Amino acid sequence: MPLFEAARAAFALLLSGDAALWLIVWTSLKTCLLALLLAAPPAVLASYALASRRFPGRRLLIWLAQAAQALPTVLIGLLLYLLLTRHGPLGGLHWLFAQPGMVAGQVLIALPVLLAFTLAAVQAADPRYAETAVAHGASAWRVMLTVLHEVRFGVVAALVSGFGRVISEVGCALMVGGNIAGATRTITTAIALETSKGEFAQGIALGLVLVALALAMNGALLLLQGDAHGARGRR
Repeated sequence: MPLFEAARAAFALLLSGDAALWLIVWTSLKTCLLALLLAAPPAVLASYALASRRFPGRRLLIWLAQAAQALPTVLIGLLLYLLLTRHGPLGGLHWLFAQPGMVAGQVLIALPVLLAFTLAAVQAADPRYAETAVAHGASAWRVMLTVLHEVRFGVVAALVSGFGRVISEVGCALMVGGNIAGATRTITTAIALETSKGEFAQGIALGLVLVALALAMNGALLLLQGDAHGARGRR
């Protein structure tokens, strides 16, 4: 199919409200957002602890967290597959080739990204925020909330980066989810499947949705950062 015809068919799919296409988009969004919801709290808490505490092995943990960002998602998928397969230690959960297994994989993929970005934001925070809170008698929990509030735009940037990393990955979703139509087929696995079949229209349509999501998320981040700079300028 020529490129022009494929692009025209892709726009026709998007504008027609094709049920199969939008179910794929919904599956991707649902699993990604749930994974971020599960991964964000432990990642933020761990980042704050690593940034504010000094203990043996701290540098090793930071190095491992940063190195984990470079792990191929297909390797994470392989490890999860071995754990979740019928004879694996977690086979009784029946998560393989199901959305819970995909969410588990996406949590593992998102965690190092969220951890590294949030850690950098907390480390760059002015230490006087924490010192002032302590001087006013704030509890350790309140001090943490104060610091995190001051670096909230960095945390949002971490979430945006984590979302981009998760929704664009294909290896883990394919191995753990199985690319089952109507259940575990995501944007990226559908693009891979349709391309291998020589059916480019749906692949292009889903690619456009992926680009639109990336632009929307990063646009929202830019707006938030602009508001942050404006607020600082008015102080």
